[in-house]
Amino acid sequence: MEKIAVFPGSFDPFTSGHLDVLHSALKLFDRVIVAVGVNQQKVSLFSPRARVAIIRDVVKDLKQVEVCSFNGLTIDFCRKNNIRFIFRGIRTTTDFELEQVISQVNSKMAPEIQTIFIPSGPKFSFISSTVVRDVLLNGGDAGCMLPPGVDLNKYLKM
Repeated sequence: MEKIAVFPGSFDPFTSGHLDVLHSALKLFDRVIVAVGVNQQKVSLFSPRARVAIIRDVVKDLKQVEVCSFNGLTIDFCRKNNIRFIFRGIRTTTDFELEQVISQVNSKMAPEIQTIFIPSGPKFSFISSTVVRDVLLNGGDAGCMLPPGVDLNKYLKM
């Protein structure tokens, strides 16, 4: 039986840290779906379409990775697509505390779906989408926090 996992997030934008966690997950799962969550109440720098495009460009050579967007609860996305595993990247203890609560709620609502935490490598633990957005919005160069070859300027108008 093929082991499929979903990597949900806002990915506004997708960072080197996200890619590091994704590479770790590919050692555990046969197929991974990177699912860009769409939250209409949240103001994002990149549109959902642009976020999906960025990630597709980054993972174009990873044949076992799919990228899509979704609305609603991650567990509903998992149920609809017959996925039994969610994985989340953990950078710090603060991430762990937040993700643990979400995992416990998901487990209560959907006990058939297992959440797995994957720590980012130490050289990526300082990178967050929030920091990348802040650098970009203030005219800085966030290239050192992004996967190689990603030029976010081409996605800003999508």
